Amino acid sequence: MAVEELQSIIRRCQILEEQNFKEEDFGLFQLAGQRCIDEGYTDQLLEIIQNEKNKAIIKNMGWNLVGPVVRCLLWNNKEDDKRKDYFLMLNLLVKMGRVAALQLCNPKELLLGLLELIEEPSGKQISQIILLLLQPLQTVIQKLHNNKAYSAGLALSTLWNQLSLLPVPYSNEQIQTDDYGLCQCCKALIEFTKPFVEEVIDDKENSLQNEKLKDELLKFCFKSLKYPLLTAQFLEQPEEAENDPLRCFASEIIGFLSAMGDPFPKMIFNHGRKKRTWNYLEFEEEENKQLADAMASLAYLVFVLGMGIDQLPLVFSPSYLLQLNMGHVEVFLQRTEESVFSKGLNLLENGLLRMEDNSLLHQYLEIKSFLTVPQRTPNNKWFTGPQLISLLDLVLFLPEGAETDLLQNSDRIMASLNLLRYLVIKDNENDCHTGLWTELGKIENNFLKPLHTGLNMSKAHYEAEIKNSQENSQEVQKCKDLCSVTVGGEEIPNMPPEMQLKVLHSALFTFDLIESVLARVEELIEIKTKSTCEENIGIK
Repeated sequence: MAVEELQSIIRRCQILEEQNFKEEDFGLFQLAGQRCIDEGYTDQLLEIIQNEKNKAIIKNMGWNLVGPVVRCLLWNNKEDDKRKDYFLMLNLLVKMGRVAALQLCNPKELLLGLLELIEEPSGKQISQIILLLLQPLQTVIQKLHNNKAYSAGLALSTLWNQLSLLPVPYSNEQIQTDDYGLCQCCKALIEFTKPFVEEVIDDKENSLQNEKLKDELLKFCFKSLKYPLLTAQFLEQPEEAENDPLRCFASEIIGFLSAMGDPFPKMIFNHGRKKRTWNYLEFEEEENKQLADAMASLAYLVFVLGMGIDQLPLVFSPSYLLQLNMGHVEVFLQRTEESVFSKGLNLLENGLLRMEDNSLLHQYLEIKSFLTVPQRTPNNKWFTGPQLISLLDLVLFLPEGAETDLLQNSDRIMASLNLLRYLVIKDNENDCHTGLWTELGKIENNFLKPLHTGLNMSKAHYEAEIKNSQENSQEVQKCKDLCSVTVGGEEIPNMPPEMQLKVLHSALFTFDLIESVLARVEELIEIKTKSTCEENIGIK
């Protein structure tokens, strides 16, 4: 039995001093412990690990069981008591064994072993393993004095690659629940990185080793700006922002950059140069493509959220800042994710609001980004096909059908008709890039036909009100009194008959305007469908 074998080894080692443990004892302990795990004797093994009498043995030999326990956790996906025991066991082994392991093992081998364990899990297990192994990983790297920069870079790259497999929480609810543990990992990753950043900052001699460590840390910061910060949706309400873990992560990353790198203006204003260099950190062409996303993310954090904006000189004009950020806006708008696309619009709005009306010189139109940014972006899924139709369903409808108060909703209806008119003009039935033509029947039934009926009802109602007002005006004048009119279920305040008639005629004018645009839309639809039909007949 595996348990009896393990207990036999422990009884033999309990009478020995720690310095008298033999290499053979380590091997036998690992084999027996592995067998206990494989054969399911979790309770007995956990009891042995928790026994105070075995503290010295577990501290020296328990580290060898970390790998088997981690793999067992990865294989066992069920949320049962045994899985909880494995996590408790792993936590105890890591806490008790890391110091002794560093003293007895080759730190380089230990580093590679930890990174191998971090690379194995997938899904929700990624964050669980990372959170357990970050502290021993940090201790191992600190032990590697000569290869600290390479080791830290390898570890940060491995951690980032694993975390980048996790979805970024979008809503407040998703951030709070943090199902995949990304928010927890971001917080833990800051604590993991902070000692290395402080080491770089405190290095007065600017040694070559620390310059290499600085390069690795800067690369990690730029990677973090792309993931998760590029797609992260930050909470905007002040009471929520304080508890937003991703916003806190962004603030810490900007703090690291500020403390280690060049001044912010130099970082942000480098965008668009063929080759970018910060101190000793040079990015090649492929890395530059990735860096463009990171720099756009940094610009959003600085200019829209105001992180580190106090480091920017006040001498820059609004037009220069707009010119600077147009390149970053272009990067955002080339992406299809809604959270990223909206950041581009927010950054553009931020730049435009700084400008006074009519203050942008015509020479700016010679800059490529000023021409490309305002265009409906190519291949943007939100403005074609099913995605656009889902948006149109929110626009091309009457809240209460034909009985909708058209006067009260006139601005919205006119905007909807003009949008529909534009789409009919720009998109052909044969091309159907927007998906409009395949949904035309639904649009006619849900919007155009009810609008026709509603217009007829509304015009008839107001024409009757005008007639009544005119018939009663003589009586009103004789009595030198005021009259009232009910419009849309609400009574218009008492007013002179002349003013009353102006209001009613104004309403009729609004209905005529809506009707004229509606007629034009239907005329364009008829022209387009007839033209398409003739083309198809000609082809046949």
